[in-house]
Formats: sequence, C-alpha cells, structure tokens
Amino acid sequence: MKAMVYYKYGSPDVLKLKGIEEPVPNDDEVLVKVHAVAVTPFDWHFLTGTPYMLRIVAGPFKPRNNILGFDMAGRIEAVGHSKRIV
Repeated sequence: MKAMVYYKYGSPDVLKLKGIEEPVPNDDEVLVKVHAVAVTPFDWHFLTGTPYMLRIVAGPFKPRNNILGFDMAGRIEAVGHSKRIV
C-alpha cells in the first residue's frame, strides 16, 4: 500500500510517496480501500502546522499522524470486531 507521508511541518515539498504496511482495523473501526480523495484547507493546516494552536492536537514539534486526509470515498475492505449490543 502506498501513501503520501510527512514527518515534519512545512510546504508540500515535505511530502513523500512511500510504501506503508496495510493497517488492521481495531474494534469499532473499518478499513476502507480509497478510490478518491479531496485536498481541503484542513489538510493544508495539518501539513503546515498553522495556526500554531493546532499543534496542541497535531503534535507540538512534528506531526503525530504522518498521513494526511480527512475527506475520501472508497469501499469497505475489512471490519473490526464491534462490542455494540443491540
């Protein structure tokens, strides 16, 4: 699986295309095979680490989550175990 990753805040020049291990869904999560994504201002703010108050959530010196993306469309590939009782 490939993803655009970043390990420090900055311009789009810090993005790198890398092969990553396919994630396994945890409880109450799904794994989605992504077919399309949108690049939004939200992604830009996480990439640049601005405004600086955002770093409280994203990581003060480097990003906690190295993969950008909030809006996507795709197909569910796997489902984690659900603890919900109906």
